[in-house]
Amino acid sequence: MTVKETLMADMKAAMKEKKMEELTTLRSLISVLKNKALEKRTDEISDEDAIAALTTEAKKRKESIQVFEEAGRKELAATEIAELEIINRYLPELMSEEAARTEVKRILEAEKPADFGQAMQKVMAELKGKAGAKMLSQIVKEMLG
Repeated sequence: MTVKETLMADMKAAMKEKKMEELTTLRSLISVLKNKALEKRTDEISDEDAIAALTTEAKKRKESIQVFEEAGRKELAATEIAELEIINRYLPELMSEEAARTEVKRILEAEKPADFGQAMQKVMAELKGKAGAKMLSQIVKEMLG
């Protein structure tokens, strides 16, 4: 089942169970995927594109949580946290820092990039969606010295 199909099935279940907060979040995620498909001028969105869109939505929620907590708006932060938990159900689990270090080391030894930019390009080509870009960037900087 594709990510979009899973979202649709879960949305139907949320409707039947009258879980309104979850239903609202799932509807917004489905809308994001539909907009992404329109942007790509296609009827269906690939799982890779769907995961990229959901990752972007998760990042937006994380930023909102930080802003709301700094402003003392705990109720708004709680709403964003609940939405983030729902989004995370559909995202693949990210690899640990230790596993990422092993993979980055393997990629850098095989590819022998000339500079940081080339190294990041090679690493992101293989590990995009499997590990956080920020963490990968730090690891590459450390390994290149």
